[in-house]
Amino acid sequence: MSVKTPEGTGVESVSHAGLQPFLHDRVVTLHAPAFAVSRPDGQIHDGADGFYHGERRALARLSVSADAGPAAPVSGGLEGADRALFRAVLRGVAETTADPAVVLERRRATAPGRLTESLRVRNSGRIPALIRLTVDAGTDLATMEQVKAGRPPGPAAAAIDVATGTTLVWTDATVTVRLTGFPAPTGIEAGAAGGRLHYDVALAPGDVWDADLVCTAEDAEGEPFPAAAPGSPPWRTPRVRSADRRLDAWLDRSHADLERLLLADPRRPDDLFLAAGAPWFATLFGRDSLWAARMLLPLGTRLAASTLRILARRQGTVTDPATQEQPGKILHEVRRAGLRLSGKSASLPPVYYGTVDATPLWVTLLHDAWRWGLDPAEVEALLPHAERALAWMSEYGDADGDGFLEYVDTTGAGLANQGWKDSGDGIQYHDGRLAAPPIALCEVQSYAYEAARGGAALLRAFGRPGADRWEEWAERLKSRFREAFWVEDARGPYPAVALDRDKRPVDSVTSGFGHLLGTGLLEPDESALLAERLAGSDLDSGFGLRTLSSDSGGYNPLGYHIGSVWPHDTAIAVHGLARAGFPEPAVALATGLLHASGDFDARLPELFAGYGTDSGSRPAPYPAACRPQAWAAASAVLVLQSLLGLAPDAPHATLTISPQVPRALLPLRATGLELAGAPLEIALSADGTPTIQAPPGIAVQTAG
Repeated sequence: MSVKTPEGTGVESVSHAGLQPFLHDRVVTLHAPAFAVSRPDGQIHDGADGFYHGERRALARLSVSADAGPAAPVSGGLEGADRALFRAVLRGVAETTADPAVVLERRRATAPGRLTESLRVRNSGRIPALIRLTVDAGTDLATMEQVKAGRPPGPAAAAIDVATGTTLVWTDATVTVRLTGFPAPTGIEAGAAGGRLHYDVALAPGDVWDADLVCTAEDAEGEPFPAAAPGSPPWRTPRVRSADRRLDAWLDRSHADLERLLLADPRRPDDLFLAAGAPWFATLFGRDSLWAARMLLPLGTRLAASTLRILARRQGTVTDPATQEQPGKILHEVRRAGLRLSGKSASLPPVYYGTVDATPLWVTLLHDAWRWGLDPAEVEALLPHAERALAWMSEYGDADGDGFLEYVDTTGAGLANQGWKDSGDGIQYHDGRLAAPPIALCEVQSYAYEAARGGAALLRAFGRPGADRWEEWAERLKSRFREAFWVEDARGPYPAVALDRDKRPVDSVTSGFGHLLGTGLLEPDESALLAERLAGSDLDSGFGLRTLSSDSGGYNPLGYHIGSVWPHDTAIAVHGLARAGFPEPAVALATGLLHASGDFDARLPELFAGYGTDSGSRPAPYPAACRPQAWAAASAVLVLQSLLGLAPDAPHATLTISPQVPRALLPLRATGLELAGAPLEIALSADGTPTIQAPPGIAVQTAG
C-alpha cells in the first residue's frame, strides 16, 4: 500500500509488511558497528533505510525538504566507505534564467555510534533567496531482526531535551538516540511520530549557509563486538595499477570497505575480525570471517591470526543441542539477541554453532597463514585448538561413522542447511526436489580433506603426534568420495552436490565444483572434467558462476542459492582452477567478475542475479543483498593472487609464481603484498614478463 510520509518531505514511500526490504538501489555508508542506509538522493525514510548502531535502528527517517521549491536530486553516491555526498537543486528559487541557482548539498559521515549530516545551501543566482528548510526525523528503535523481516514496530515518540531545547531525543530501556542541529534550529517540534527541526535561511547572491545534523546512539547493554580502535588495518594497503582501471578501482574500493567492516573482540580488543556484511550480517560469522581472512593472506597474516584467536576463544567445549555446540566445533554466528528465522516459530540462540564447515576452514586458515609466514610462536599457541578441531571432524562431524562430514538440525528451529548455501532450498536434486538431512556436502568433504592434510603438516612441523593418522584419514576420505559422490549425465561424470539421508547422491550441477579444485581431493583427470563443466554456459553466466546450473529444474536466477552469482564463490573457483592448472577458465571467470565490478561501481554485492551476458550487458542485482559484504570485497585480493599465481611456502623460504594475467590487464604492478612479514611487489610488463621484489631470504621460482 502507498503510505504518505510526514507533510513537508515531498516524497512517497511504499510499505510491504512482512517482506524483507530491498537494498539494491540504496547507498550504504559504514564504520562498523554503525552504518547508514538511504536512497540515492540521500533521504532516509522507508524499508531498510536508517542509521544503525549495532543491531538497533537509531534513525528510521531523516529527510530534508524546502518550502521554497521542490528539491530535484542531481547527484549522489559514495565518497568513501564511510562517506557519501548528495546534491539537489531547489527548483525555481532565485532563478532568473533557465539555469538552477540554489543547490542543497548533503554530506554524510558515519562513525561508530554517530552519524553526521552536513548541510550546505549555496545561492549561485543573482537575486536573494529566502528558504525554510525542514528536517523530518523519526525512529522505531527496531532490532535488525524486525527490519529484515519487514515487520518493524510503530514509531517511537520524540521528546525535546529540556537541557538544550535544541535536541530531539528517543529512548527505550536500552537505547538513547539524540539528534542535534548545529547551529541551533529556528524551531523544533516533537511528538508521537517523531520530530522536526526548522531552519530559516536567507541567502544573498553568492552566499553559502552551513549546518550539521549530528545523531548519536548510546546502548546501555553495549555491543557484542565494539568498533576497532583507530589506526591502520591489520594488513598492508594493496595497490594495483593495470591497463584495465576497473581492477584498480575494484581493489581500492574493496580495501576501503574491508577496513570499515573491522570489529574488535571485547575479550581482547587488539584482536580484530571482519564483520560479514551490512546491513544484515554486521557481526562475527565463523565461515565468513574465516574465508575473508584467508582471501586477504597475500596482504599479511595479522588478520588471519586474530580471527583464529577470536574463534578459538569461543571454540566448543560441551555438547549443547540447543546451540548445536560440540567439543572442538567452531561457531556459526554471534548476535546480542537471537535471530528469528523466516517461517519458523523459534529463533537462533545468540551464540549459534549450526555450521558444518567453519571447523575445517579454521584448521586450513591456520595452515595457510603458516605458509604465508605467520610467526611460528603464534602458530604453535593455536595448535591445541587445531587438534580439537580435527578431533571434532571425526568424532562429531561424522556422526554416523560413514567417513563423511554431514549435518542435521536436531532442534527443528535452526538452519536446515548448514553449509555456505544455508537457505532452506539450497540443496536440491536436478529436478528441483529438496534433499532430506542428514546431508553430506561435496565441498565440505574437500574442506575436511584440506584440513586433515594441512593439520598433519602442522603437527609434523611442530613435532606433535597425529600427523600420520590425519594423512591416512584424508586418503580414506578421498577414496570414499570417489566411490560415493560421482554421478553421470549426458555430458559425462561429475560429483553430486551432496549425499542425502539415505546416502543417495543429490545430482544437481552446482558451483561447488570450484571448491573441490586445487584441494588435492581430486585426481588430475577428475579436475579436468570439472574445469570443463565450470566453463559451460549453464554455470558461467559471463559475470561469474551461477550457484545452480541453469539446466536444473529448480533454477531461479533470483534464488538466493539456486541460480544467483556470489562473487566469493566465483573467486574460490578462480583460485581452484588456477591451482589445479586450468588458467583459461580461471581467467574467463575472473574477467566476468571484473566486468561485474565495474557495473556495481567497484563495490561487488554479497550476490547478484544469475542472468547471463546473453540476456543483458549488465548484471542484475539481487534486491536484498548486503553491499558491502566482507568475502565479496576480499574476493578482489583472491582473484589477484590467482592471476599472479602466488604459491607461498614461508617455512621453507620459497615463493612460486605462475602469472596468468589477461593481456587486457597488462602492464600491471601490484604493491602492498606481504610474505613472511616483509613487503612483496610484483610487476608484469606488457608482454607478461615478471619483475619480483621478494623479501630478503625468500627464493622465487617461476612455474608455467
